[in-house]
Amino acid sequence: MSELDMTIPLSQDNFAQIWNHGLCNVEFTDLIAELPRADSDAWLSAALPNGTFNENFDDLDLSEAPENTAEAAVMSPVLDSLPPPAAVVPSTNDYPGEYSFNLRFNQTSTTKSVTSTYSKPLDKLYCQLAKTCPVDVLLDKVPPQGAVLRATPIYKKPEHVSEVVLRCPHHQNIAENNEGVNHRSHLIRIEGSQKAQYLEDPNTKRQSVTVPYEAPQLGSEATTVLLNFMCNSSCMGGMNRRPILTIMTLETHDGQVLGRRCFEVRVCACPGRDRKTEEENLNKKTLKTATGVKRKSSAMESQVTPNAESSKKTKTESSSEEEIFFLQIRGRERFNMLKTINDSLELMDMMPPADKDKYRQKRTLKNLKKQPGCGKKLLQNDEKTDTD
Repeated sequence: MSELDMTIPLSQDNFAQIWNHGLCNVEFTDLIAELPRADSDAWLSAALPNGTFNENFDDLDLSEAPENTAEAAVMSPVLDSLPPPAAVVPSTNDYPGEYSFNLRFNQTSTTKSVTSTYSKPLDKLYCQLAKTCPVDVLLDKVPPQGAVLRATPIYKKPEHVSEVVLRCPHHQNIAENNEGVNHRSHLIRIEGSQKAQYLEDPNTKRQSVTVPYEAPQLGSEATTVLLNFMCNSSCMGGMNRRPILTIMTLETHDGQVLGRRCFEVRVCACPGRDRKTEEENLNKKTLKTATGVKRKSSAMESQVTPNAESSKKTKTESSSEEEIFFLQIRGRERFNMLKTINDSLELMDMMPPADKDKYRQKRTLKNLKKQPGCGKKLLQNDEKTDTD
């Protein structure tokens, strides 16, 4: 009898009972060995672990079982340690967390020679291209072992936030020719650390740089990180005058966020000058808002009903007074001259109409007296008239 003609006695027993009763003899085992083995290692290893039948074999789900159990055992811890997927739009909300994660900027000067400065009212860092920007990291307690600090740049405005912040092609080519670094497209770099890693998310393509967190040195309360911004805010093909934000996060080794801080950055040629200008504009805007509210309340208190002409005039004047225009004046002398003119106009607006008319009349008479031939000439003691 050949092996293919062999028949197995009919029985109501299950596979385990048949196996234990010895019905699966050597010839039957050899027959199984000759059958096609495609995708068979998984169910054989599950059904016959260590040569004995597994009673829970019917409950196992082998649809997604790996063909190589050794490979699955190796991949399991790797899959567990993968970082969570990054969000399409990173959060910009400050989150101190349980470690009270916070940042501190020591550069507050507005001189022309300063390379980086920080404005607290604007929460904005001004720095020069490729210059060191020290940032202090403060924590209330020690984070878990293997914690890292991550810096990620994003665009501030909603219409640009989905785009990835990259260096302009010009500075990328310079970096490739001079430095030859693989992370030449990264805007933010960390200076002074050989452990810095430049990463790119495979899904969002956003770029970031990480560095292991180091505890503060003896006698210090903060850990200093040295940031470099490798492209100007005005570079064509890069940021192109679009404002950016930098997100600093404290994370575990597997990507879990423990704290987050966000601040605006402007990379320019003169950080002190730009910071001073923007802070002055902010103060003027705040003052104008407060003045506008005061004038509006005063107008509501006066209940005098004007006529049509005065109503039209008041409406026109109020609409023009609400507009504010800013001039960038080069030179202290020109600024003082224009400031004097503006102060005079403001003083004229505060004068009553009657006083304005009196002032104009006095000024007219004064000008007439200065003109030659107007009025009679007074004789001196030693002068004689033509008739004499």
